[in-house]
Amino acid sequence: MRMMPGDGVPDTRDRIFLRDGFRCVYCGLPFPGEQLTLDHVQPRMRGGDGSDGNLVSACAGCNTRKGSRPAWSFLSDLPDERANFLRLAKHVWARHRRAVEQAAKR
Repeated sequence: MRMMPGDGVPDTRDRIFLRDGFRCVYCGLPFPGEQLTLDHVQPRMRGGDGSDGNLVSACAGCNTRKGSRPAWSFLSDLPDERANFLRLAKHVWARHRRAVEQAAKR
């Protein structure tokens, strides 16, 4: 696990991967850390930030499929992936979880 220099605290990537149990929050599968990516639930180009509440673990395949869309848009027609997200992404901002839940009702 990579640590921040001098303070013994895991870097952001490792902290998020550990928090999410080294699972992709979209497909639900476990991966070694080197096969995971950080995903912005609300993409930075769409106003999202780099806070822990906006970051989740995602495999490269799911992150590529999601692209620059917000999670609610990506998950709106994917019931299995949406269920995984709602089960595994427990630490994202409540507004992001609500957006995913509401998009499923449309």
